[in-house]
Amino acid sequence: MTSIFQQALGAEFDRLHPELRRRFGFASADRTACIGTGVMDEIWRGRAFTVPFLHLGATRNILFPERGRDVPFTIENYAYQDGYGRETVTFVRTFELPGVRRRFDATMIYSPLRGRVIDYLGTHQHVAVDLDLSVDGSGGLHIRTGSQRFYEGLIGARLPLALSGTADVHEWYDDQAQCFRIQVTVANGRFGPLFGYRGSFTAAYLTAEEAQAPASVRPVRETSRD
Repeated sequence: MTSIFQQALGAEFDRLHPELRRRFGFASADRTACIGTGVMDEIWRGRAFTVPFLHLGATRNILFPERGRDVPFTIENYAYQDGYGRETVTFVRTFELPGVRRRFDATMIYSPLRGRVIDYLGTHQHVAVDLDLSVDGSGGLHIRTGSQRFYEGLIGARLPLALSGTADVHEWYDDQAQCFRIQVTVANGRFGPLFGYRGSFTAAYLTAEEAQAPASVRPVRETSRD
């Protein structure tokens, strides 16, 4: 079975650094999971008016208002088939900020209809986001968000980018330091930078029974709409 990132990138997947190919190259049939552990050098947010929106996002594990430096974090990537039989990968990030633990949850699938990876944000898959993937000259992975949709019950609506944020994600492998590095920026075309972080981590790989996705990283609710 081919990973969702291999499906999206096609031949470009082979241009990724070998460590990124390993991290993004497994599917549920491989019975493998990747657990990253590291430190965020900096977690930042935009101006004061962004705080209420970030607080709202924190109720569903989508962004959060706290800032910090040298913040320990983990990222849990499990591959499994969801309730609709779709190949799915978790991206659950946990940040140990002073006095509070915050999570940023996402589950990703490959959509044949849209020809790309879809990122479901938060605990209830309220927001579905198109992802555009590319590989840079050093084998790093760039992810940029595109069209976004909101789903709640029978309601389904496209979110205007003017009212939401666009994320730029860059992940690469540092051969000298022997670790992964990541930089994320979420911004709005009108209001400017909203949220972001940068840091580094190392990865451990689980196999067999240990690689089964626990309930703690799966969404509370799944949606069939992509």
